[in-house]
Amino acid sequence: MMVNPADPTLSSALADATARALAEAEIRLPPDVLAALRRAAAAERDEIARRELGNILENIALAEERQVPICQDTGVPVVYLTLPPDIAFSPALFEGVREGVRRATAAIPLRPNVVDPLTRENTGDNTGPGMPAVHVTPGDRLTVTVLPKGAGSENVSRIGMLLPSQAKEIPRFVAETMLLAGGKPCPPVILGVGIGGTFDMAAALAKEALLLPVDTMDDYEQELCDAVNALGIGPMGLGGDTTALAVKVKRAACHTASLPVAVNVQCWACRRATVEVER
Repeated sequence: MMVNPADPTLSSALADATARALAEAEIRLPPDVLAALRRAAAAERDEIARRELGNILENIALAEERQVPICQDTGVPVVYLTLPPDIAFSPALFEGVREGVRRATAAIPLRPNVVDPLTRENTGDNTGPGMPAVHVTPGDRLTVTVLPKGAGSENVSRIGMLLPSQAKEIPRFVAETMLLAGGKPCPPVILGVGIGGTFDMAAALAKEALLLPVDTMDDYEQELCDAVNALGIGPMGLGGDTTALAVKVKRAACHTASLPVAVNVQCWACRRATVEVER
């Protein structure tokens, strides 16, 4: 039976799940990301880089111990919902997510980062027109996945409309993006790469790629990651073996005359968490 889209119980449950997911993501790194940082620290040959990775790992441990956000830039909320067939797609879903963001902002607390793009007036609760960004896909269960996105990494992300004949230049485009970024996004980074689709689809794919586990990479992802690490930018831009912990790729079919490529840069604090909505 289809759930009433105006059901206040569903909206409240969605708000609770969003707030819980944000608390989890802001305070604790996912196990795969933490393991990748530990592997990098164990393998790093540069003394300064090892020290920086040690500082990062200490920061992560202290955040969990003290139950505070991992980074002072708690990001803007990017939210992914999976929607089962018995839940109606309605404005109530978006309001539930917004309320969850408001609750999390006050309770964790989160830095209020959301402002008007022109006046720069701060809304104070991390919501506003078009924010939080909410993406909805079909699923078997009603779940909320959050991806808090900081500005230091988002600001150096990049998209290019390459020609179909430039497919072999994608590794260069990805590495060039990181070369231009340098130490600004607090490396070691995780790069989400979107290939194909349209201009806007490539950017969405790149961000979605950051939701993928980083403990495995296929041959193409490894090729891109090796190209980035060959730059030698290293942790915090101070040099070293590990500039990227991983590169993850999502693809879509595209126009025969197009090759959109987007790189969404994520700092070492690749924060994400998923909570199933209790209903």
